[in-house]
Amino acid sequence: VQLVESGGGLVQAGGSLTLSCAASGRTFSTSGMGWFRQAPGKEREFVAAISRGGRRTAYADSVKGRFTCSRDNPKNTVYLQMNSLEPEDTAIYYCAADSNSRVLEVVTLLSAYDDWGQGTQVTVSS
Repeated sequence: VQLVESGGGLVQAGGSLTLSCAASGRTFSTSGMGWFRQAPGKEREFVAAISRGGRRTAYADSVKGRFTCSRDNPKNTVYLQMNSLEPEDTAIYYCAADSNSRVLEVVTLLSAYDDWGQGTQVTVSS
């Protein structure tokens, strides 16, 4: 699966952004999808994940209640709606695909994902 993120940008604290990740390839609907982020000087960390059919989601504690992950399989797209953004959310955001995920499985481990996008920058000013 090839992945292309979009929707990043500069936003003030308290604002919102929606990231999109467009996928190409025949395995999108059978892939679990995840969002990760990497801030300068820090390791890449899990943000959110969604199961193949979109029925199950998982979130990092730091974004729970503020971010929502969804997917539209006919459009081969996964989304990350980010509300109440904080300066600590500043990072490059990556989407990733796990082609080996099972139905209703949500995967939070970075190492389980085999395809990655190029990332999109999100900057939150205070």
